[in-house]
Amino acid sequence: MEWDWDFAWSIMPTLLAGFRITLIATVLGAMVAAVLGLVFAILRRSPNRLVARTTGFVVEFIRGTPLLVQLYFIFYVLPDLGIRLPALTAGVIGMGLHYATYAAEVYRGGIEAVPRGQWEAAKATNLTTRQTWLHVVLPQAVPPMIPAMANYLLAMFKETPLLSAITVLELMNQAKSVANSSYRYVEPMTLVGVMFLVVSLISVIGLRWLERRYGRISR
Repeated sequence: MEWDWDFAWSIMPTLLAGFRITLIATVLGAMVAAVLGLVFAILRRSPNRLVARTTGFVVEFIRGTPLLVQLYFIFYVLPDLGIRLPALTAGVIGMGLHYATYAAEVYRGGIEAVPRGQWEAAKATNLTTRQTWLHVVLPQAVPPMIPAMANYLLAMFKETPLLSAITVLELMNQAKSVANSSYRYVEPMTLVGVMFLVVSLISVIGLRWLERRYGRISR
């Protein structure tokens, strides 16, 4: 099949609309993952063994099951329990929850890298637990985490095609729709591949810069 530039240009608005949804899902999912990941990391350090072990079980359970299964459960199973979510919302929650478990491990590593003397110094100066976390621990723990967190953000972006399984009109879903209606697959699938490749290459350059900048801090 020959490449048809006229057809390729004609489907670009549809693909760009899907690309926009892909970016929105990635950014919102990353925000959910960042917040929930920190919550998981803190709960796993809880002095209460029940809380720590329960959180650990939940984290390992989510990490041990495929993202696609989790998306299906949220979008198709929860309605049977009376919980109905829009497709994009279900996708954001699913990806955010899944990657929160990986972010939790990154947070844990960064938190444990803070010297114990910093915790003791904060306690000696009568800082509250909240003040210790906000003003002592996190400012030291977060910078070394940034390259790893950015890497998970890129991984999440690459997995957004899974959202097509729950009817989210992201980039891959739009491409499949165009291909199925026109019976031309070369142009839409090639353009999708190029879009993902361009974003990935830009992200890799950004990751290398982050590693050079913040890698020094972690050493």
